[in-house]
Formats: sequence, structure tokens, C-alpha cells
Amino acid sequence: GEEKIQKDIILSDHEDAVNALLKELLEQGVINSLDEIKTVGHRIVHGGNLYSSSVIMNDRVIHEIENISDLAPLHNPANLIGVRAFQKAIPTSIQVGCFDTAFHQTLKEEDYLYPVPYEWYIKYHIRKYGFHGLSHKFITEKMTDILGKIPNLIICHIGNGASISAVKQGKCIDTSMGFTPNAGIMMGTRSGDIDSSIIPYIMNKCDMTVDEVMNDLNKKSGFLGISGVGSDFRDIYAGVVSGNERCKLAFDKYVKTVVNYIAQYYVELGGCDILCFTAGLGENASEARLAIMEKLACLGVKVDLEKNQIRGEEVKLTTDDSSIICYSIPTNEE
Repeated sequence: GEEKIQKDIILSDHEDAVNALLKELLEQGVINSLDEIKTVGHRIVHGGNLYSSSVIMNDRVIHEIENISDLAPLHNPANLIGVRAFQKAIPTSIQVGCFDTAFHQTLKEEDYLYPVPYEWYIKYHIRKYGFHGLSHKFITEKMTDILGKIPNLIICHIGNGASISAVKQGKCIDTSMGFTPNAGIMMGTRSGDIDSSIIPYIMNKCDMTVDEVMNDLNKKSGFLGISGVGSDFRDIYAGVVSGNERCKLAFDKYVKTVVNYIAQYYVELGGCDILCFTAGLGENASEARLAIMEKLACLGVKVDLEKNQIRGEEVKLTTDDSSIICYSIPTNEE
């Protein structure tokens, strides 16, 4: 129900976490037996180009995910520990893998290939994969239900991590994240798109390794890097209000990068019916939504200022005569 239970326990790995969860479900009377759990869904970050939908996690699938773990070394191995822990704890349950990359597997080759030596793609699988697919798929299905038709969408999943997707007739045709999640728009601590030559330049100037530079690009850039204040948009906007010039710079830079992707995808789609904001900023940061939509006035976007103040709820953000309808929709990646 509404009751929250909090305990401090030591978890050495994901198997410990699985066992602690199952123990609580039993002790709190949520279930009477582990056999009641028929299916376990696992969010798996990377499915490479192998999976375009959710799959039952049999031995072959687990082996294939192991083989592409170098594409997501921090996530996929940990995901598989969770899968095996549930297999061990509840051998009668079905394990299902749901991939964060699956929704974007409808991209065409011209859209997912990088202009690098083609053998990099053939030998090492260098291509755009895209992420946040579970969220983008949920929003696509939700907007289809709301409108009663399959719309052309631009989805802005903008949180601490952020990605934008162009969805045509229910299928993703382009997305901002790429080979890794550190591509596309700037984020809370990620740089997004940069000139690749910056990496060896900084390595030489600062006597840094490639791993150290990549750590800075993933964990010390974006809002945090530009503002010097933090990665949370609420802190950035508080700085804007108080007159902090670097916070204002971070805010303006963020809005610009989001708008640039929206404009690109508007052209790729040949126009769009719906622009949808979701995730942390998209659902709650009315100031960021307003700034983005005001820059899209040239495309006929007209903001309903009163409704844009609503946070964390499903709401139409534009007036009835707006050329593009904008919504804020809480996502549900579960």
C-alpha cells in the first residue's frame, strides 16, 4: 500500500539485493510463496543490434548478452547477475529481458551508421544504438491512446540523462543518444556531442589518460561542467534566479541544444503532430519547457502559460490554435 519500509543492510552484490527483496516480499505478506512470482522482468541496458523486442532469457540469450557486454561494461554484466540470481531463487519463474536499445532498432542504416571506416561497424559494431527506449516506447503508446491515432512524435526524455527521438507512425527513425549514452544533448553531468579531437588534445595538455578524460565527459560535464554549481536542474534554475551568470549560461546552452534536435527531427519527420516532454525536467521543469517552446514559436508553437505551470501530471501545454501540440506525460519505464 502506501507504507514505506526502510532498512540499512549490507549488499555485496546484486544477488544479495535480489535475496533481500524476496525476503521482504515474504515477510511483509506481499506474497505467501516465491512460486507465486511467475515472471520477472529485467531492464537490460544494451541489446546491441540483436534484439528489437523483449525476449525470454534462455541460455542462448544470456550468452549473447555476455558477448556484447563490452558495449555496456558497467551495466550488462550487473544485469545478468540479477537474472541469474532470480533463476536461482525462483527456478519456476520466467525471466524476461527488456532492452533499453530495442525501440531504436527501427533506424535505417543511413541513420545509425557513423561516417567512419565501414569495417569499424562490421568488426566492432560501431553504430548508433540509442537508449531510454523503454521510455520512448511508453510515450509513443500513451500518445497513441490519447489521440486515437498513431501520430508523428518528437519525444524529449529530458532528465539528468536525456535523449530526444523522432517517431514516425509508431516507429523510431532517429534518436539523439548514440554508440553510448554520452551523445546528443548536454545533460546533468554528460557533455553530449563534442568534437572528438578535444579528447587527445586534453590528454596531452593535462597529462590525462583516455579513461580520465571520458570520466570527465561523463561525470563532470553538462550542467555541472558549465555552471560549476551542480547537475540538478533545480539548482541551476535557482542560480539563474539569483543572477549566477554561469547558471544562466548552462540554462541557455541546454535549451539551445534541445531546440536544435527538435528542429532537426521536425524536418526529418516532414512535420510532426506532437511534441512530448517527459522524465525529470520534462515533467516538472516548467521553466525549461517554456524556454524551449518559446524558441519554437517560428514553427507555430503557442504555449498555454497557465497549463505549463502544472508539474508531474499528464497535461496539454499548448493552446488549441498551436500548430504543434505539446504535452507533458509522466513516463513509466516499468
